[in-house]
Amino acid sequence: MIVLGLTGSIGMGKSTTTAMFADAGAMVWNADDAVHRLYAKGGAAVGPVGKAFPGVVVAGAIDRTRLAEALGQDGEAFRRLEAIVHPLVLKGRLENLTAAEAGGVKLAVLDIPLLFETGGNVAVDAVVVVTAPAAVQTARVLARPGMTGERFEAILARQLPDTEKRRRADFVIDTGAGLEAARARVNEIVGMVLAEGWTPPRRALPHGDERSH
Repeated sequence: MIVLGLTGSIGMGKSTTTAMFADAGAMVWNADDAVHRLYAKGGAAVGPVGKAFPGVVVAGAIDRTRLAEALGQDGEAFRRLEAIVHPLVLKGRLENLTAAEAGGVKLAVLDIPLLFETGGNVAVDAVVVVTAPAAVQTARVLARPGMTGERFEAILARQLPDTEKRRRADFVIDTGAGLEAARARVNEIVGMVLAEGWTPPRRALPHGDERSH
């Protein structure tokens, strides 16, 4: 089974592109969805996160607004949260990949916003970066409900710059050129990686390497 890591900065069209890979037959695993499940009532992260950040559990689930307030701009608090959540996310991801491979899935796409930042790029066969012109990105993000320029800048500060992501990518998809162009590029990549004889550029470590998140 081929495993692609898909990433991109906020507002680049990553979710839309991920859906295109699913349409092309790939099994998609989404890191944000995994975290939502962990934070939901009965989720494995509720207990330990609630203990580390008192007051963030409401009706048996993590209240994300309260958690954001508890984190504030404290880098150490973010690291404490990540130390709890990342191992749980990794466990779920590996279980999903194992089941997918056993079920005969040929292509899996891991949608991970902080793929490079968390070291997940070492545990995939190739990295796909979704990009768009800066003006397009800014317009998309500021159109989101509740988004402000200050919040946008704070999010960007935690992400690897788009230029660096593109430099380190194996494949790049530019959504600024329109949906049809993006879909054509997705189909091109799928055909390439599933072609007989294709050599994964990053298959140096197993998909379950403990450094990945």
